[in-house]
Amino acid sequence: QVQLVESGGGSVQAGGSLRLSCAASGLTFSLYNMGWFRQAPGKEREFVAGMSWSDMSTYYLDSVKGRFTISRDNTKNMVFLQMNILKPEDTAVYYCAGKPGAWSTELRRPYYWGQGTQVTVSS
Repeated sequence: QVQLVESGGGSVQAGGSLRLSCAASGLTFSLYNMGWFRQAPGKEREFVAGMSWSDMSTYYLDSVKGRFTISRDNTKNMVFLQMNILKPEDTAVYYCAGKPGAWSTELRRPYYWGQGTQVTVSS
């Protein structure tokens, strides 16, 4: 079965960095659009960053542009989110997600989700 397993979350002070990783199995990873979402307490889940499988185009939430970078390694079936200059408002559970086919805006309706990893940024 398909599994997406995130790692790399933790606690960091404002201005710090974290790198999230997502290991995928059970799917043809190179044909999947991949993305990261987050959900803060009391808020809806939101799209953070995504990368298409076809041309490696990247897409970002406006508030993370210039601070976060999504990347992928198709040889290892992994997707990453490098998060720099972290702010308290970045605190959330971060989820990896995947969807095959053509890219859809903000990776709408992913087929698969990971279990999430907590990121806490203190001021």
